[in-house]
Amino acid sequence: MGKFILIALLLSLNTAAALGLNDLSDKNAVAGLKEALVKGAGNAVGKLGRADGFLGNAQVKIPLPDSLQKMDGLLRNFGMGKYADDLIVTMNRAAEAAVPEAKTLLVGAIKNMSVQDAKGILAGGNTAATEYFRNKTSQPLAERFLPIVKRATAKVNLAQKYDQFAGKAAKFGLVDEKQANLESYVTQKALDGMFLMMAEEEKNIRADPMGQASKLLSKVFGAIGK
Repeated sequence: MGKFILIALLLSLNTAAALGLNDLSDKNAVAGLKEALVKGAGNAVGKLGRADGFLGNAQVKIPLPDSLQKMDGLLRNFGMGKYADDLIVTMNRAAEAAVPEAKTLLVGAIKNMSVQDAKGILAGGNTAATEYFRNKTSQPLAERFLPIVKRATAKVNLAQKYDQFAGKAAKFGLVDEKQANLESYVTQKALDGMFLMMAEEEKNIRADPMGQASKLLSKVFGAIGK
């Protein structure tokens, strides 16, 4: 997700005691943390919110819903795999269209981050910062993603593709009468993928924080280390 710099800064020392938690109350240092994270959040969103950001990344690529996966192979045996392939592409393109909306809300969460929030991230586990953003932004992000997913799927006739695919499957008795709402499914998968990538990057930075330092990080780290 790029330089998820807040975590690198907070975890550049291995323990809360080593960092000196009280130092995080320094106004300039906290301002530097927020500035760094705004940049990092933009990089993260940029990687997923583009063509093949989801479709081309096996870690976050959105698969068919579970209810449809069970008959995917059977339909392919009957030469109907195109329905599944079109649906998968459509779902991932919708996620790619929605993710750029995350930046505004992530930046808002960063601006509202308190000194105590920063200390909590430092004292937390390997994905403490990711969980902070998940807790602060999941609901408003879902609300913002959903209409974008609806518009994106409408443009490529997702409902029609889904009806074709599910209709073929229904002939084999492999799809329940009640199907999950695909737009909500794509919305949730888009969020899951974004937070997954944030968590992976956070783990990498915790393992080698200074190896991923930028000039901005070094400047802020120097201010906190004094």
